[in-house]
Amino acid sequence: MNFTIKNFHKGLINREFKASEVVEDYYQTIEEKDQEIGAYLSLNKIDAISQAKKVDADLNDKKEIDILAGVPLAIKDNILIEDQPATAASNILKHYRASYDATVIKKLKKVDAVFLGKTNLDEFAMGSSTETSAFKKTRNPHDFERVPGGSSGGSAAAVAADLCVAALGSDTGGSIRQPANFCGVVGLKPTYGAVSRYGLIAMASSLDQIGPITKTVEDAEILFNAIKGKDSLDATTVNLANKNSKLKIEDLTIGLPKEYFEEGGLSKEVAEAMDEVINNFKKAGFKIKEISLPHTKYAVACYYIIMPAEASTNLARYDGLRYSKLQMTNSKLQTLKELYFENRGLGFGPEVKRRIILGTFVLSSGYYDAYYAKAQKVRRLIKEDFEKVFQDVDVILTPVTPTTAFKIGEKITDPLSMYLSDIFTIPVNLAGLPAISIPINPTAKSSNLKANLPIGFQLIGKPFCEEEILNIGKNYEQFFRNN
Repeated sequence: MNFTIKNFHKGLINREFKASEVVEDYYQTIEEKDQEIGAYLSLNKIDAISQAKKVDADLNDKKEIDILAGVPLAIKDNILIEDQPATAASNILKHYRASYDATVIKKLKKVDAVFLGKTNLDEFAMGSSTETSAFKKTRNPHDFERVPGGSSGGSAAAVAADLCVAALGSDTGGSIRQPANFCGVVGLKPTYGAVSRYGLIAMASSLDQIGPITKTVEDAEILFNAIKGKDSLDATTVNLANKNSKLKIEDLTIGLPKEYFEEGGLSKEVAEAMDEVINNFKKAGFKIKEISLPHTKYAVACYYIIMPAEASTNLARYDGLRYSKLQMTNSKLQTLKELYFENRGLGFGPEVKRRIILGTFVLSSGYYDAYYAKAQKVRRLIKEDFEKVFQDVDVILTPVTPTTAFKIGEKITDPLSMYLSDIFTIPVNLAGLPAISIPINPTAKSSNLKANLPIGFQLIGKPFCEEEILNIGKNYEQFFRNN
């Protein structure tokens, strides 16, 4: 099928097919392919086909439909859809069904988008490989022995394997961009506050953002425009007006932070790929300038103090009694404290426990100032680095990850190695900026690259300037179509 949002809409209004037929075809493809890939945790077949038939009926009645009407989407299983499972890939929420819609889901329902099902993720979005899920491992569609990235690995794999047209993920330290990069698709992390977090199962509230994973930059723009904007249920959100700015390549400067290229430990394949993308931008007429983001080297350490601290607080509500009752194995429990210890011990996996313990430690008496308060000061310095360089450049170009997708099991027993796979994405979340991951060869034509796995690049924009990075990304895709 290989639909984009745009060509699906065009075919639908031209009556080349029915939305319900395409949805049923997707379920057939999922049945045939997903047993091996493991992108989905649950499917929503009855509701999805019913919604698609409603779109078909609207077309028969000659009603005008939205560009997202009937489009089959996959939703990361930490975003709530009323009456659907919402497990966050954790045993502690194994039986929970959402009692309300996330704001992004409400917005997509209004335009008659179709939700095929909920996708796999690292447990509570804590991970970079989708290996910490309590239920299954997701495999990279390009190589089943490799990870799809994480934590939105199920959504990225579903898009890459054409098990949906597009998907939603969430990004706390790279969880949209890194799996999009590993799977060869587009992933947009919006500015903090651009998209409502209401109905997203929280991990780290000052870092989390919902965003699209798509096959093209244009699709990412369409989906982002549908879910963005102020929400009274999320006080961090703002109104975002379309600027409709016209891209003048000769006026734009792309910054290359030397720390990302000199100190990031790039593999040979990624280094060669970045040389190619820089040359492509030069050929397209963009000005390139070297810049410095000196506090980048502290970003991972800073993140792994702030994020666990917030996560330990957010996850305190999961006691195994509310949301989803666990099956008790010990009938001799006497006190509420014993009950909590038993439930949380059974309900949370090793990575979640590790982060809860770390977060509780850095917030504890005697350690708060030494760790958490100091990390917040470093976060401010990282943000100021970006503010300074954005006085001289319009966007920043970096790798997404130091390597291509690694093998399943390769890093799961080495947490530090796993954490460092997000070294280029984490600073963006700490600074609250928008960023997008784009495949270096988006049209899959022949390339000088020797790597046989997807490699992408990251464009980082100024706050609430998604339009700029999307326009540059579309320009890059256009460059490939014409060359």
